[in-house]
Formats: sequence, structure tokens, C-alpha cells
Amino acid sequence: MPQSPGTPWGTSFSLSRTVAGNGPDKLELIPQGNQHPPETEALAKRGLSFPKTARILLSSDYRRVYEEGFRVSGPYFAAFCLRRQEVQGPRIGLTVSRALGKSVVRNRLKRRIREAVRRRLSQLDAHFEIVFNPRRAALTAAFEDLEREVERLFSRCRS
Repeated sequence: MPQSPGTPWGTSFSLSRTVAGNGPDKLELIPQGNQHPPETEALAKRGLSFPKTARILLSSDYRRVYEEGFRVSGPYFAAFCLRRQEVQGPRIGLTVSRALGKSVVRNRLKRRIREAVRRRLSQLDAHFEIVFNPRRAALTAAFEDLEREVERLFSRCRS
């Protein structure tokens, strides 16, 4: 059976032809090997996820952070931090203006910032809510720079 050259994390697929009684032949892709990249499995085991409980979802919550929180600026984004009295764990929100580009560009930027935040979320105090507003410079920034900026912002929120 022919095999595909494999994906970056080692999963390969084989093609299988199924012959149905009187119908046309069907080709199936059968995965072989790992289904997820090893780093994804390791992160899941360590509990480094970004669950809905860690996200700001309601517009009223965003509004409260903007009105009652304090602003922290950096080269890649402005952020609003609000320290809450109740402890439910840190909560993060993202707002990306249409001025930064079309939806594909904005969604890619949100995914990159969300991943940088997810990796550093354990460093943030459980009392905080933070809303990130990316700047145009974040579109071309290296991922390591975004991570460093998120870490710096978290430390500035704590102080």
C-alpha cells in the first residue's frame, strides 16, 4: 500500500481501497503512529491548558476591566489589568481591532498571543483579569518576543 511521507510529528497515513459490492471503490486514509505532536501530549499531561474558566467571555466583564482596571503599555500590546477580590483563577481576554487586518490576520494574531499567555498563565496571580489589545508591531513579532512581553506584563500587573 502507498504511504504518505509523514507529517512533521511523525504520523503517517496509508491508503486502503475498499471495494463495495456493486458500488464504486472507496479510498480510506488510515492513520498510523502518533495522532498528536509529542509536545502537545506533554503539555496536556502537565495541565497547561487554557480552559474557558480562564477566559473573559462576557462584554460586561470586558467593560468592567476597561473601566476599573489600570493600563499597562508595551511595544506589542496595551493591556488592562484588574485585581479582583474573589479568587477564581486568572482570566484573560483578547480584543483585536479590524484596523490590524482581515479576519485571517486577526485570528492568527489572537492564536499566537493566546498561546504565549497559556504558557505563562501559571505565573499570574489568581486575582487578576487582563485584557490584551495588540498593536500592529505584534503582527511581525517573533513568538519569543511575544512570550517575553507577556511575562513582563504579568510582572507589571503584580506590582
